Amino acid sequence: MLNYTTLDETKIEYYEIIPASELPNGERLFIEIEGNSLVIFNIAGQFFAIADICSHDNGPLGEGDLEGFNVICPRHGAEFDVRTGKVVQLPAVDDIPAYPVQVRDGVIFVGIPKE
Repeated sequence: MLNYTTLDETKIEYYEIIPASELPNGERLFIEIEGNSLVIFNIAGQFFAIADICSHDNGPLGEGDLEGFNVICPRHGAEFDVRTGKVVQLPAVDDIPAYPVQVRDGVIFVGIPKE
């Protein structure tokens, strides 16, 4: 299972990232947590986090264009839903990890599965 947003909360550890006000609408933030490269998107005031890696060729995904809730890989055009990590356009066939995001007291937190 790659969609970590549906995991039991007891199996997730949340990491404080930045104040939500520092990630404006339409922007993205690249971070690394526990060896995982992630990108956090602010889409219309909602925050989503996915792995910054395309399942097609392991290229960087986060720099890709956004169309609605889909990010398009800049290398070969594979497309993924940032809400779930599901692949929605070839050439990728495997989903990518999606991570739960919470905003608490105006601060963004991203959840990573506990080992």
